[in-house]
Amino acid sequence: MNLTLKIWRQKDASAKGQMVDYKVNDISEHMSFLEMMDVLNEQLVNAGEEPVAFDHDCREGICGMCSLYINGEAHGPDRGITTCQLHMRMFKDGDTITIEPWRAAAFPVIKDLVVDRMAFERIQQAGGYISVNTSGNTQDANSLPISKHAADEAMDAATCIGCGACVATCKNSSAMLFVGAKVSQYALLPQGQVEAADRVKNMVAQMDLEGFGNCTNTGACEVECPKGISLDNIARMNRELMKAAIK
Repeated sequence: MNLTLKIWRQKDASAKGQMVDYKVNDISEHMSFLEMMDVLNEQLVNAGEEPVAFDHDCREGICGMCSLYINGEAHGPDRGITTCQLHMRMFKDGDTITIEPWRAAAFPVIKDLVVDRMAFERIQQAGGYISVNTSGNTQDANSLPISKHAADEAMDAATCIGCGACVATCKNSSAMLFVGAKVSQYALLPQGQVEAADRVKNMVAQMDLEGFGNCTNTGACEVECPKGISLDNIARMNRELMKAAIK
């Protein structure tokens, strides 16, 4: 198929960006979206032009690095997938595809389609962990009984890969689905109870400090999340925050 690509180009964080049109031909419907981007970049390099910068790593939907806003949707028109899992069969010959970076004040553009998502890392550092006794007397995890329901919900929350699609798709650029998932995966388990109050207060405070907006209650984040993280995690985070404030 032959396609027209409208891509955001920005030299660096301080430069003014703009949309630039490109043509790519003979794209197979079996290619992934990032393979199509590779074809474009090879074409640009051969022509002596600067290739388009975009994030990627595992290309298996695990690492959360790929982060493109495609035709007005985070990760593109498919559901339950990351950009690297999006295939060109979702498009038609002659289509015009608009490709942009995540748009959020807390995710400043570094270059072209690459954004700085260190805000997520700082939120994690604020409390997304448990303190473990490593003296040699660590309690065996299997000695702590956990209900199947709690274990399943904790695992569902832990599948969040921190890609930032929730932020990109929210009109308030809210990170509450991300933070809710990271709080929930510990709040549901006994290992996370010791630091539960400090964890949620610190992570929410850091989220606010980074400049993320409040939840809009529209549910767009859950729809666009490649791992299907539930809005229930936001509700759980709010309950945990209320409990921490009362203590």
